Amino acid sequence: MAIQASVQKHLLNFKFDARTSRGAMQQHEVFYLKLQDTRYPEITGIGECAPLPGLSPEHDSTFEHRLNTWVSDFNKETIDNELFEINYLNNKFNLQYWPSLRFALETAWLDWQQQGSKKLFNNSFSRSQTGIPINGLIWMGDQSFMQQQIEKKLKEGFSCLKLKIGGLDFNTELAILKQIREVASPKVLSIRLDANGAFAPERALNQLEQLSQFAIHSIEQPIKPRQHQVMAYLCRHSPIPIALDEELIGVVDKIEQQQMLLNLKPAYIILKPTLLGGFQATREWIALAAAQNISWWITSALESNIGLNAISQFTAEYNLQTEQGLGTGQLYHNNVRSPLTIRSGKLYYEATATWDLQPLWYQKV
Repeated sequence: MAIQASVQKHLLNFKFDARTSRGAMQQHEVFYLKLQDTRYPEITGIGECAPLPGLSPEHDSTFEHRLNTWVSDFNKETIDNELFEINYLNNKFNLQYWPSLRFALETAWLDWQQQGSKKLFNNSFSRSQTGIPINGLIWMGDQSFMQQQIEKKLKEGFSCLKLKIGGLDFNTELAILKQIREVASPKVLSIRLDANGAFAPERALNQLEQLSQFAIHSIEQPIKPRQHQVMAYLCRHSPIPIALDEELIGVVDKIEQQQMLLNLKPAYIILKPTLLGGFQATREWIALAAAQNISWWITSALESNIGLNAISQFTAEYNLQTEQGLGTGQLYHNNVRSPLTIRSGKLYYEATATWDLQPLWYQKV
C-alpha cells in the first residue's frame, strides 16, 4: 500500500480587476492536491498548487498537462509513510523546479498527518489564541478606487498599509501618498510600497527620493530582478529601505542565495512559500537572512484559503517582529469557506468556525 495523489482544478474569481504593474487579473487558476494512504482512504490531506503566470518558474501553457502527468508518475511509485520526506521527493521528482507543487505536497502531507484537520502546526494562532498582525493591501486602480480602499482599511483598524505602485502616472501616486499622510502620520500608520519591478533603472533612485518624503517603511522590488549591479547600488543609496521579492524566485542553489544577499545587502526579503518552494525552502531563506542581519516577512501569493491557512500557521511558528502580508483571503467571490478572519489589522483562526470543502472539491470548471 502507498500514498496516492489526485488533483482538482479550480478557477478563483476576483471581486475586482487585481492590477499590478504586470497587468490585471480577473481569475486565478489553482489546483488542489489530495493525498490519501490507500490503507486509510477516509483520511485526506489537501494542499494548494497555485503558480502565478509570469512569476512561477514552472508555469506555462502546458502546466496543467504536466501536473497531471506528474501525478500519474507519482502514483506509479511506492511512496509510503517512511519515504514521504520532502528532500527525498525533491531529488526523486526534481521538485526544485516546481515550487508551487512542492508547497502543495508539504501542505497536503502535513494535513494528512493531522487527520485532514487543516491544523498543520500547533501554535497559538492555530489554537485560536492569538492573531497575526498583517498589512492592509491596496491594489492599483484609478485614484478614486485606491482612495476608497485606503479609507476602508483605515476604518478597519489597520496600522500598516501596502500599496501597489507603478501602474499609474507617478505624480498621481505621489498625490495619493500625500493625501494619506495628511490624515495619518507615520506615528499611526506605516506605509509599505510594492513596485513589482516597475521603475526604470536609470530613474529609480530619483523616484525613491521623491517617495521618501512620505516616510515610507520600505519598497519591494523597485526594478526588475536580475539587475544585480543596479539593485546593489539602490540598496546602498536609496533613502527608502529596499525589500527583495521577485529577486528570490528561481534561485535554488544555496551558495547562490547566500552570495546574492551578500552582494545586494537588502534591508528585507519577502518570503512567499508558493513561489520559493514551500516551508523548508522558506526556512532556509530565513536562516540565510538571519546570518546577514537581514529582516523578513512572509506573504501569501494569491492562494485561496487552503494555501493561506497553511502559510499563516507556518508564519505563526516564528516570533514575528512586524506585520505580515497575509491579507489576501477576501479577494475572491468563490474562495473556500474557512475559519480565517480579519479583525483590527490581525488575521485570526476562529475556533468556532468550520471549513466547507466539499462543494469546492467536486466543482467542475
